[in-house]
Amino acid sequence: MEIWRLVRAGVSFRAIGRQLSRSDESIHDYVGLTVGVRPRERTRAAVRLSAGEREEISRGLAAGESLRCIASRLGRAPSTVSREVTRNGGHRRYRAEASDRAAWARASRPKSCKLATNQRLREAVAGKLGEDWSPQQIARWLVGEFPDEPEMRVSHETIYLTLFV
Repeated sequence: MEIWRLVRAGVSFRAIGRQLSRSDESIHDYVGLTVGVRPRERTRAAVRLSAGEREEISRGLAAGESLRCIASRLGRAPSTVSREVTRNGGHRRYRAEASDRAAWARASRPKSCKLATNQRLREAVAGKLGEDWSPQQIARWLVGEFPDEPEMRVSHETIYLTLFV
């Protein structure tokens, strides 16, 4: 990426911004979000389904093949193929390209912290922290207090991380 080449060369954020038609604040914010370290280029892990495998799944479904037959041809577990199809629209609506885009988006990092995106959870955690509860106590309390609401659960590690950040 051009921005990292220029940062490494010692070019000021203002000059980089001018060269890339961006404000120096946006360049500063971007570099600050990455703590000044160039992020690795995203790659797909070898254990994940490839776009080609998703295309094979799509073709197999269109031909009326069973998930076990498709999985066998791909050298994958039937449960892997079943989860892929279920997660991406089912037998009738599965499309390889859309599924691949969705998988790429789901794998995107960093994810937003659960406490940052769920105000009700954040307030519950903050209230207990205000009462001097430990993150472990809060995490256990949330499970008991909201047994049917998985969105109201958070690990003690997430609480510690949020406090640290």
